[in-house]
Amino acid sequence: MGAGNGFEPVDWIWRDGTFVPWKDANIHLLSTAVQFGTSVFEGIRAYDTKRGPAIFRLDQHIRRLFDSAKIYRMVPDYTPENIAAVCKEVVVKNGLTDCYIRPMILRGFGAPGLNPLHSPIETFVPTWSWGAYLGEGALARGVDVCVSSWQRAEPNTFPSRAKAGGQYVNAQLMKMEAITNGYEDAIALGPGGLVSEGTGMNIFLVRDGALITPVLDGTSLVGITRGAVIQMAQDLGYEVRNEPVPRESLYTADEIFFTGTAAEVTPVVSVDRIPVGTGKCGPITLRLQKQFMQTVRGENDDPHGYLTLVSQEPRRARQPAIR
Repeated sequence: MGAGNGFEPVDWIWRDGTFVPWKDANIHLLSTAVQFGTSVFEGIRAYDTKRGPAIFRLDQHIRRLFDSAKIYRMVPDYTPENIAAVCKEVVVKNGLTDCYIRPMILRGFGAPGLNPLHSPIETFVPTWSWGAYLGEGALARGVDVCVSSWQRAEPNTFPSRAKAGGQYVNAQLMKMEAITNGYEDAIALGPGGLVSEGTGMNIFLVRDGALITPVLDGTSLVGITRGAVIQMAQDLGYEVRNEPVPRESLYTADEIFFTGTAAEVTPVVSVDRIPVGTGKCGPITLRLQKQFMQTVRGENDDPHGYLTLVSQEPRRARQPAIR
């Protein structure tokens, strides 16, 4: 019953204080979330390390989840510490190591109208194994993308700093358009015509050895992976600039890459069928990708404390099979 991109269901999902089987984690057809997209969520990854599964930037993800919930006036009864603990527990409960965790806060069924205030707040934490977001080989060979004909909304139309389900209808339009036209993903422009982000990831350009990423102007998400990659680039001695990025800069960049929890650090090798640089993954992109993967897999000293171990118990050595 897989759904592509290496997705396979697991046994258990946490729902409002208890674990329920995957198939039973349901909401009502007339829930406010289904009718009007009233949900907020996070995408978080856990990686297998020498010390066992570790979650990347867990506290920052949970803080953003509760920020999103506060913006939409739907803060649950649980504390951030409660949900952070559950994120670790679902990994253990399902026997996973490398996996994706998606805590969700949503409005259930209370009233069929637009007013959500009488609809109960429900909280879920599912997890599953998930491979490369943009397809097998994307991290190594890069992806071909287009500039979408759809654009991001004006600031103060939707709160872009909230990671809310209904807001992703815009991204779905971009994604479907891109795939239908033979691309793997799309780049969104803001209402002023400047580069905003990808469909579900932030974007970086490399020009003359410096990294450039669009200024956070109220049309894009404040990416948690984005922030980590900026720090890693600075640690490696690269100049990083946050500035307005016109569309044509995409065509003249030496390198381009996406960052995100799902996308990790994915090279972009063409935009609108124009090769980026040499048309292959660039050296700075690959260096940052290597630094990122070494960090999330616990292969360096994690100087910024990005990893949270799922269990504090030391991993036991595997016993040889008895024949």
